Amino acid sequence: MYPFTYTKVSDTREALDAGRRGGRYIAGGTTLVDLMRETVEHPGTLVDISRLPLGEITVTERGGLRIGALATMTETAANRKVRATYPVIAQALELSASAQLRNMATIGGNIMQRTRCTYFRDVTADCNKREPGSGCAAREGYHRTHAILGTSDACVATHPSDAAVALAALEATVQLLGLDGRRSIPIADFLLQPDSSPGREQALREGELITSVGIPAYPRPLKSGYLKVRDRQSYEFALTSAAVALHVRGGVIREAKVAAGGVGTVPWKLPAVEEALVGERPSDRLWARAAESAADGARPLAHNRFKVELLKRTVERQLRIVGDLT
Repeated sequence: MYPFTYTKVSDTREALDAGRRGGRYIAGGTTLVDLMRETVEHPGTLVDISRLPLGEITVTERGGLRIGALATMTETAANRKVRATYPVIAQALELSASAQLRNMATIGGNIMQRTRCTYFRDVTADCNKREPGSGCAAREGYHRTHAILGTSDACVATHPSDAAVALAALEATVQLLGLDGRRSIPIADFLLQPDSSPGREQALREGELITSVGIPAYPRPLKSGYLKVRDRQSYEFALTSAAVALHVRGGVIREAKVAAGGVGTVPWKLPAVEEALVGERPSDRLWARAAESAADGARPLAHNRFKVELLKRTVERQLRIVGDLT
């Protein structure tokens, strides 16, 4: 681990000043500290923001939800408002990591976490995300767990967050605070696909701080859930996953929100699946037909071609599970 300085701040102004001077924000530290130990990252200054009042979970005036950036994964998953209104979020969190990590990791840190690509974490391997212009060892190496959607010639690494998949399905927004003031950005625009610059993963301005994540209000009843397919049932990242939310009224699907994980360089929204569902009556035939478009645009590599069919089956299965709840 490289030498660094450490400072603990008690208010947002102090945090922003430190961030402007190049400090890296840290709260739970469950990702950043690992990367520092592996010498993948070596920030000169860590700014501990764990004392900031950003952990509250509240219902908005319109009936949506606001989750403070410093709410832990455990606190968020256990929150009655989250479980009652958006169980897909609670389920995604509970299927993530270990209990010990969930007790430490925050929502803001979870959506900011970096890929688990083994080549990214191996400082002897070529990785454009870690060292721009060096190449992508994964493309010609072993890439069974890598992305099939949103890839580029520069990077095929998957985004690891389960919670971010649920948030993407629900079209959440990320609230940010900087020295120039506040702004809100859809999570679909906040998390960046690699294109030719895979080292830039979030649409953050210098020194900006995530303050909360907002989930819009949806018509009720809204049934939702998260399905994660992985090599083992405990403490493993997704091969594929599906976050689904459906609003059914009068026997017809009025709202459909669907996103996939484990297959994209970012949590992957599935608008074609959603469009195939809205206005239709729930049925096994509908779930299968809608899921056929889940892998549209996929660009699999030699070792992960199986993900194309697995993604379709994962989405179909989760549509059926949530559909049976309506």
